[in-house]
Amino acid sequence: MFRAVARIFRTPDLRRKIGFTLGIVALFRLGSFVPAPFVDYGNVQSCLSGNANTSGLYELVNLFSGGALLQLSVFALGIMPYITASIIVQLLRVVIPHFESLYKEGQSGQAKLTQYTRYLTIALGVLQSTTLITVARSGALFGSTGVAECTQLITDSSWYAILLMVITMTAGTGLIMWMGELITERGIGNGMSLLIFTSIAATFPSSLWAIQVSEGFDLFLIVIAIGLLIMAAVVFVEQSQRRIPVQYAKRMVGRRTYGGNNTYIPIKVNMAGVVPVIFASSLLYLPALIAQFNQPPAGQVPADWVVWITDNFTSGDNPLYMAVYFLLIVGFTYFYVAITFNPEEVADNMKKYGGFIPGIRAGRPTAEYLDYVLTRVTLPGSLYLGIVALIPLIALATVGANQNFPFGGASILIIVGVGLETVKQIDSQLQQRHYEGLLR
Repeated sequence: MFRAVARIFRTPDLRRKIGFTLGIVALFRLGSFVPAPFVDYGNVQSCLSGNANTSGLYELVNLFSGGALLQLSVFALGIMPYITASIIVQLLRVVIPHFESLYKEGQSGQAKLTQYTRYLTIALGVLQSTTLITVARSGALFGSTGVAECTQLITDSSWYAILLMVITMTAGTGLIMWMGELITERGIGNGMSLLIFTSIAATFPSSLWAIQVSEGFDLFLIVIAIGLLIMAAVVFVEQSQRRIPVQYAKRMVGRRTYGGNNTYIPIKVNMAGVVPVIFASSLLYLPALIAQFNQPPAGQVPADWVVWITDNFTSGDNPLYMAVYFLLIVGFTYFYVAITFNPEEVADNMKKYGGFIPGIRAGRPTAEYLDYVLTRVTLPGSLYLGIVALIPLIALATVGANQNFPFGGASILIIVGVGLETVKQIDSQLQQRHYEGLLR
């Protein structure tokens, strides 16, 4: 293992790529602590040091920004606008035929889709930065903390100051997007995924140390041990796949013989990744947001439905919240897999190139068989996602941990997924140069 790591740094090209990636990551983390214009840095730090809890609506964004959201920094929005834009463009392929035709055009069509994603990212950056600044001006960013400084986060409320803050945060989003593309092009691994990985990994030490401070060193060690077991289980499931064998018939083209080889279609247990967790979290924030906007003036009694939503859907340790969260994840997993994997398209491509599944006729029977297998493989994958997503909520209810508990939910899925893909890329590049990779 140590010799393999030494070979990485003895390979000039790989060493240069890793160094470039680490340099971009360092700049990304530095920007997370540079405050935006007209932000009172001292008051922000006072609110953070007072253990103020942010509203549930911003917890996911704060997780993906590595804590930069609460810092009101130039990178406050993090990579979240790009993630949202990518998901929207992917879903629009089902609704807009032009997007689907662009996707099938190959490299040129997907370059146009990437350009649309960039434009949508900037538009979402303007929208989200405006919302964030409005919430910060109202003093609701840190919730009802009772700290006077939390209502005085912005030093100038004039229109030009607000406009400059919106432009700065939106430009920060564009810069992050550019950094991610630079890593993909000149570094190692997928740039956007690595920036998300960095943001989430940056919150691990503080989240774990908060458990040690509040619950003691013994429970801290137990949490670490359980976290390692969870990580091992996630690695096992993320690598699991159902391999459907495919045979290609031999065909003559001129004097050459093509085909005749055997391969397989890998259907992963978790084909949806972390997207269902993001969908379910976002949807569950809507009732709390609606109830927040329907709160009556001070001294008046809120409506019964507002009280019910406040009691059941604003705290992650509520049993009803957990049940609805779990069911939404299962439903969104099936929905997203149905969008991203089209059995009929796969069956048509196999038929076009002379491929068939042994014992299954080509064409419609193949599509029905693929759909049959996909439906049954997705069930354990959806249950797995639901259980992993509930781990932070269970930790919140048992040990009083932060809802962004590192060993569960979106954080552990992204950490493990991105880590595995990056290690595989390093391993493949080592094998190209030394015939021996990082992994054995």
